[in-house]
Amino acid sequence: MEGAAASSEGLRYAEYARTPTGAGRGQAELDRGLARTMIAVGLGVATVAFAGRYAFRVWKPLEQAITETAKRISTSSLSSYYKGGFEQKMSRREASLILGVSPSAGKAKIRTAHRRIMILNHPDKG
Repeated sequence: MEGAAASSEGLRYAEYARTPTGAGRGQAELDRGLARTMIAVGLGVATVAFAGRYAFRVWKPLEQAITETAKRISTSSLSSYYKGGFEQKMSRREASLILGVSPSAGKAKIRTAHRRIMILNHPDKG
């Protein structure tokens, strides 16, 4: 019995140790393909790292330029509404600045501008 058990166990190991004739070549191709993939992934990671490093070096001066430009642009120039200091009694010039019309505008144009601003600023508006 011992001989049969030993031979069956030897047979079991022999089955795993044996490789088909074409399998060795397929495994080599698989290994080469895996190596190529790993090299491509490594080169890709290195490229991204160098590009990121370059971007960070370029970003510092660019960030300073953007900040300086943003400080130079005043927020009042971006708004279409008049934001000025009001006098005790409103002058015609100040009223025309608020309404967005010229100081020499006629009554119809002033009414239209006043109506537009009142509709925009009405509390019942959504």
